[in-house]
Amino acid sequence: MSELSHIDKKNQPTMVDVSGKIPTDREAHARSIVEFPADVASRFSGGDIETAKGPVFATAIVAGVMAAKRTHELIPFCHPLGLSNCKVEIELDDKQRAIIDCRCKVHHRTGVEMEALTGASVAALTVYDMCKALSHEIIIRETRLISKSGGKKDYVYAGA
Repeated sequence: MSELSHIDKKNQPTMVDVSGKIPTDREAHARSIVEFPADVASRFSGGDIETAKGPVFATAIVAGVMAAKRTHELIPFCHPLGLSNCKVEIELDDKQRAIIDCRCKVHHRTGVEMEALTGASVAALTVYDMCKALSHEIIIRETRLISKSGGKKDYVYAGA
């Protein structure tokens, strides 16, 4: 079994020292799924809906990118990264669920999984926030890593 990377020899929390690692191109893709009640889902028939707070998906895309860029301020042991790219996309699937994909890239000594996961999560939370006046029955169904590359080992979610 692997050791936890953020625990030192004295069992204390610690930031991973990446100073000895060689910077490489790294990418990560995370996904969140938001499920709507039928009456809310039907409002997205044109791809997005306008609320008093603005267009739901467009606002969530901006929020997701902003969150990914600030991940190190939210997750205690994340290294601050200057992302090379962050793209958030939101589409409705055939079940009228919002599929939120966040893809991040960086050339660094550490990966961008947490940035992609944070971007997808905050985009999902923003969708909920903007639609909660319509229903509190909205469910953020899952957030998961879909793939990562460029570190010690690549990963691809088998269910993707």
